[in-house]
Amino acid sequence: MFIQEKLKDWYRRCLSLRGEPRALALGFALGIFVGVTPTIPCHTAIIIALGILFRQNITAAYLASWLISNPLTIPFFYVAEYELGRYLLGMPGTMPALDSYTLDAVLSLGGEILLPLLAGGLLLAPLFAVPGFFLARYLFTRIGSDQRP
Repeated sequence: MFIQEKLKDWYRRCLSLRGEPRALALGFALGIFVGVTPTIPCHTAIIIALGILFRQNITAAYLASWLISNPLTIPFFYVAEYELGRYLLGMPGTMPALDSYTLDAVLSLGGEILLPLLAGGLLLAPLFAVPGFFLARYLFTRIGSDQRP
């Protein structure tokens, strides 16, 4: 029930967003991009900085980041990012066990995990952000047209 309540709250917040569907979708894409990267304790700061830099909807980006980067999805992203990055960088080994999925925990393991995570994260992020943009634009267009008299 807790997850269902959180999702309902997230949905209500999305409905309350104001702006053009394209602008909201760009904010969503930014949030998805940041949410996929292995920068968990810094997601909000990164979203604010990039939102200001690229003049995107920070609230939409934050909501999308929360949707894509949560305790249910983070372990899957980290393993996929690590394995992809390790493969691309030609690094041997398997992912060491993490006590938590915070940047501090990752940094404590050093470059053997950080480099593949970042490389894999930066490669996976657009694969989620681009379709996320189109899906969000479609949904915000539908929401906008449903709310018109």
